[in-house]
Amino acid sequence: MSIKTVLCILDVNQFKNDLKGAVDFCQTHGAHLTALIVSMGGTPPHSAYDALSITKLNERQREIDSLTEKAADIRSQLSGNIASFDVQEVYTEFPWADEDIADRALYGDLVLIGPQAARNEELQQRVIDGALFQSPTPVLVNASGKTLQFASKVILLAWDSSEEAARAARQSIDLLQAAGKVHVTIVDPLAPQSVNGKEPGADIAVFLARHGVNVGVDCIASGGRLVDETLRQHAVDIGADIIVMGAYSHLRLRERLFGGVTRSMLEDSDIPLFLAH
Repeated sequence: MSIKTVLCILDVNQFKNDLKGAVDFCQTHGAHLTALIVSMGGTPPHSAYDALSITKLNERQREIDSLTEKAADIRSQLSGNIASFDVQEVYTEFPWADEDIADRALYGDLVLIGPQAARNEELQQRVIDGALFQSPTPVLVNASGKTLQFASKVILLAWDSSEEAARAARQSIDLLQAAGKVHVTIVDPLAPQSVNGKEPGADIAVFLARHGVNVGVDCIASGGRLVDETLRQHAVDIGADIIVMGAYSHLRLRERLFGGVTRSMLEDSDIPLFLAH
């Protein structure tokens, strides 16, 4: 997948560093930047009194005016600093923010979340629920704000033979091709031959090699650790610049209630995550 349009989600309250990171990323990849600045208003009114509250209406209008001003400021900052861009603004409430974001993600090759947006847990949740699950577009979460080069030295591809992992491999193929080395990483490969093949990871490695990817397979034992902990440690051990993985192989409700690999990686990984579903 060629990255030609990047949708960067910006938190209306803090976005300077995220915007700079998005500009650098798009310049590196020669991509168009769509900067989407999002303001999530307070909870919608629950009573007629709330609906008629002048104070609430005035507060809402101030938030909308502030959003418009910041969008104009972003246009001014981007003008002359990047060849191709547009700025969009969304004023919404939490329950509908995922749909608003999903609508715009339909027209991007990649959704980018920088460290400032990632620290807003509600916004990050809405981006994941919208872009990742209601559009075909992958999401790159760069919570640490590390500079993302066009050609990563090392990429870890988390592999479990799932549909989500396969989609992540396909959607990140440009990044994988440009990397110095891609480590297909399988934790505790105990699946039957019908799933992982006679040699776990060999099939996906051959597939990637045919696309010109310099690939190797790492089968690692968890040693009693959780899968997410094992993946993070292996990423550190090999010096990975990016982790590519399929998101939420299990039901999202179960992930939210009991945790899971995707949720834990989003919360605790210092390495940029490329997620596909």
